[in-house]
Amino acid sequence: MKKIVSIAAGLLAAIAANAQTPQFRIDAGAAGIPVPHTMYGIFFEDINFAADGGLYAELVKNRSFEFDDPLMGWKRFGEVEVRNDGPFERCPHYVRISYAGHPVMFSGIENEGFFGMGIEEGKEYRFSVWARTSSKTVAKKGKKAPKPAASEWIRVALCDNNTMEEDQRFVIEDIEIVGSEWKKYEVVFTSPKTDPKATLRVTLVSDTEEEPWYRTDCCVDLEHISLFPVDVYNGDENGLRMDVAQTIADLKPGVFRFPGGCIVEGSTLETRYEWKKSVGPVENRPINMNRWEYTFDYRLFPDYMQSYGLGFYEYFRFAEEMGAEALPVISVGMACQFQNEEGPGPHAALHELQPYIDDALDLIEFANGPATSKWGKVRADMGHPAPFNLKYLAVGNEQWSDEYVKRLEPFVKQIRAKYPEIKLVGSSGPYRGGEWFEELWPEMRRLGADLVDEHFYAPETFFENNADRYDNYERGGTKVFAGEYACHGADGHKFNHFNAALMEAAFMTGLERNADVVEMATYAPLLAHVEGWQWRPDLIWFDNLSTIKTCSYYVQQLYSLYKGTDVLPLTMDGKPVEGKDGQRRLYASAVKDTKTGEYIVKVANLSEYSQEIEILFDKLPAAHKLGKATCTSLHSDNRVEENTIENPDAVAPVTTDVKVDGNTLKTRIGGRSFAVYRIKY
Repeated sequence: MKKIVSIAAGLLAAIAANAQTPQFRIDAGAAGIPVPHTMYGIFFEDINFAADGGLYAELVKNRSFEFDDPLMGWKRFGEVEVRNDGPFERCPHYVRISYAGHPVMFSGIENEGFFGMGIEEGKEYRFSVWARTSSKTVAKKGKKAPKPAASEWIRVALCDNNTMEEDQRFVIEDIEIVGSEWKKYEVVFTSPKTDPKATLRVTLVSDTEEEPWYRTDCCVDLEHISLFPVDVYNGDENGLRMDVAQTIADLKPGVFRFPGGCIVEGSTLETRYEWKKSVGPVENRPINMNRWEYTFDYRLFPDYMQSYGLGFYEYFRFAEEMGAEALPVISVGMACQFQNEEGPGPHAALHELQPYIDDALDLIEFANGPATSKWGKVRADMGHPAPFNLKYLAVGNEQWSDEYVKRLEPFVKQIRAKYPEIKLVGSSGPYRGGEWFEELWPEMRRLGADLVDEHFYAPETFFENNADRYDNYERGGTKVFAGEYACHGADGHKFNHFNAALMEAAFMTGLERNADVVEMATYAPLLAHVEGWQWRPDLIWFDNLSTIKTCSYYVQQLYSLYKGTDVLPLTMDGKPVEGKDGQRRLYASAVKDTKTGEYIVKVANLSEYSQEIEILFDKLPAAHKLGKATCTSLHSDNRVEENTIENPDAVAPVTTDVKVDGNTLKTRIGGRSFAVYRIKY
């Protein structure tokens, strides 16, 4: 009996809630708040194999044998020796492959890639290697060492080691290595099959099919062994994986923050990300330990290193190609505070900061300096003579306390003195509130930071209850950069489910409404490999051949694609629509887009039931007759539904036409839905 009464009470509540149609009033005649171009963007950090094995298209792991274990990622067979007197100063290791000791035995190496190599049928791949002929025999006392052979041959093969066919190799290419001087060799081939878990095998072979198969002095040296798909984003040879990069670019971001995150700090200052090591010839970029390599013993990836193949030049290029403002983050001379005790020990002392400040100044010159300047020439020599037109720079990532403030101050002074046009981004610490947050905001204003980076990873309740977070922030002066945020579902639901995305959509109406305070916002993290993740939720998931657009991805994309040019006042009963008392868990914001001639209204309905709403355009300019209207909505009946590799389109936006009557749009929004209404004028 109690259950029946409860159900009846719920039905009566739903009927009562729908008794009066909510009415949103938009002041269409208002001048509006300009929406910054940077309002919605992306934050890239090399976590979850986001760079090597992810966005960076290189398929070979440890291609220069520079990991702590030089053969990590490789299997060797026959006679293979690792040596360290190679042609590249910062990457000295290479392998010497020699006669296996028997005429019919092979010597060689095989690379496993990143959870295998994703190879696609009909696609072209570029194999390259630096190589020379060599001599296995060393000089005896009083005698000269034998000269290397004039040429040797290596056989390059893509292999399916799980096949039941006779031959594991499905691509075979022979390359003649000529002479004892280091040279780069390259071959392009087309794959006859798709294999998400292929391997790359390189063997030493004879230059003849006649017996004996090998000479006993057969020997070759190999360095920087690389395999790239030819089809990469924007055609750059040292480029980005096409599907991952395109999925990111389809967000149409206004700002691109890189390369982190905690990797900027490093577990120690010695392992921090150093941008100068990430530019110049790719063969001479050194390996760096990744901050996430040994961080979690419950999700451990000890082979997670940074090749620096995806470096600052590539980041700047990607930002430019997407039409996004670049926002590089550089070290403030502090190691990761989460991983180190309080005190000066792990960090650079104040009198030791000048090299770190010089790195910041040199980075601006690399980005904006003429091709005749020292670092502008490095950029020009890499293929980009024109400046990148850098406007923003973040100093420090997620630092806190007076240790950060004291180190940031000399950065601000020297950067302001030399490059006053650069907007500087400071930190408010790792949390969305609390002691450090409250202490840092006044200090950032005192130092004259242009933006303050706020981070908040929080449960559903935070995102549902804080759409008004920025309503009462100080207007003018220092702006907000919501640099890292994501809804972390409670009750074991810390993954990319629909309800988390819906909460984010509701919260983001407050970002949009306060575009005069919030200059930019980026969800985090951006990328995760399904076999190599250490943190979730993440915006885009991928395996070796495909990508997954999460529910949160679609929310971010809808905001970014339809951010408009000017925010318009939108109210319900004279108040902003923020899900407060009497607002039926509805959230809304409105913009106009003078470029496309549209009014755009975003509405999130967090309630379980569908609701009729009226959207009234008050003070509509005489020239603005409302015309065709559409609704793009995101909805799921299952709160924890997510898009997966097996079902990537479980939740996706659907667009339908809606009707406008005069200056009013009457419509119904489904329960647990996010909708974007676009009305032509």
